[in-house]
Amino acid sequence: MALQRTHPLLLLLLLTLLGLGLIQPSYGQHAMYQRFLRQHVDLQVTSGDDRYCNVMMQRRRMTIRQCKPFNTFIHEDIGNILNICNTSNIPCKNGRMNCHEGVVQVTDCRETGGSSVPNCRYRAKSSTRRIVIACEGNPEVPVHMDK
Repeated sequence: MALQRTHPLLLLLLLTLLGLGLIQPSYGQHAMYQRFLRQHVDLQVTSGDDRYCNVMMQRRRMTIRQCKPFNTFIHEDIGNILNICNTSNIPCKNGRMNCHEGVVQVTDCRETGGSSVPNCRYRAKSSTRRIVIACEGNPEVPVHMDK
């Protein structure tokens, strides 16, 4: 009997918290978008050299537990990156159909080998090239660099 009265009250509380914005129903997706921005977006630079990669990989916390073998920094306005999510869906490497492609300026950072945490060393290659990103949500936002 008490459970029957408690259930509607809990539902009302949950709806109130959602309405006030105190609970984010898509927190995991938001966290993935924030991680994508941290790992892959750098608006300040149009191209980078080896020193750029060494500094940015450390600054963006990709050399804490191990040297991340490869990472791409996108040098585009976030609006341009978000627009990629509005292009036609293509298959991702994992087979899901939530990937999109676009051409952007990037710096690819590849670990040189033989370096160790925390002094990971990278070789930079800057170019304008095609990227593939996975997007999720409504509106869709980038959550993963696929290629």
